Amino acid sequence: MPDVQADVQPDLQEDGESQQRTDEERVRFISKVARERELRIAAAESLTAGRVSDLLGAGEGAADWYAGTVVAYSEDVKFRVLGVTPGPVVTDACARQMAEGVRRLMRADVAVGITGVGGPGPEEGCPAGTVHVAVADATGTVSLHALLPGDPPAVVAEAASLALDELAGSLRTPAPE
Repeated sequence: MPDVQADVQPDLQEDGESQQRTDEERVRFISKVARERELRIAAAESLTAGRVSDLLGAGEGAADWYAGTVVAYSEDVKFRVLGVTPGPVVTDACARQMAEGVRRLMRADVAVGITGVGGPGPEEGCPAGTVHVAVADATGTVSLHALLPGDPPAVVAEAASLALDELAGSLRTPAPE
């Protein structure tokens, strides 16, 4: 995976129920590919506070492919456990280091890291809805930045969906020979 960074404005769904189905479909895909390729998947979450873990853990055969999640809500946990460089944590660099750190820690093949601002107010000079997601594997780390609208629960739900989408997207490319 080359070192890539992108800014996105995701399409949001109005209907919470259809969003849930979409998350389940993403997890079904992640589960299928992880089992077929015998991959270990891990996550490091801040903004989403375990929501991604909850969704991944519900995936078919999760015990075979899901290594686990570090919920690093505290800056100290990001720094000490995941190896994030001390400093601002609502950044692309933090999301990348979270993904890389949890991949190392869990001995995973692929890992996702997510950090951001749920709201209602800004943090570190970033507006509510700011999200940074990164996916790391043996070939490198890719990341993106999004600005999601909504109240804190809506931002967290959409951010978790975005993290699953990026993780699923990283698995769509064929396995290296």
